Amino acid sequence: MLRRLSKRRQTRLEADIRLLDKRLAEMVAANVALAQRYELLTSMPGVGPVLAFTLIALLPELGKMTRKQIAALVGLAPYDFDSGKLKGHRSIYGGRMPVRNVLYMAALSASRYSPALKAFHNRLADADKKIQGHHRRRHAKNDHNPQRYASR
Repeated sequence: MLRRLSKRRQTRLEADIRLLDKRLAEMVAANVALAQRYELLTSMPGVGPVLAFTLIALLPELGKMTRKQIAALVGLAPYDFDSGKLKGHRSIYGGRMPVRNVLYMAALSASRYSPALKAFHNRLADADKKIQGHHRRRHAKNDHNPQRYASR
């Protein structure tokens, strides 16, 4: 019984998604400016309908701001947490999360199928592993140093 309900729900959700995709395409096609933006966005490799519709709907500033401003607006610009001599961790946060999530999924997919992006992704991942390995070695060395605890 649960399988049947789950299958019915999944079928209904898929039908709803198809209907929403169709309506979005109709709305974009009805507006000349939106249709031009959609064509421009989808002409780029790796940009499909989901990403194009998301950018059109949730990021109308695209094309009117610099790429650094757009990165900050979406929440992709890394910010530092420095204070005086303290050098904090760089991270991205804030911004328009729905846009950032769709961009992440598009980048993830592109990093799997585009040879150039796959090489770039692997290079970043290897660099991150080296950094994490360095931190692990440093912390392991400090944790197993008996003199560290002797002075307490």
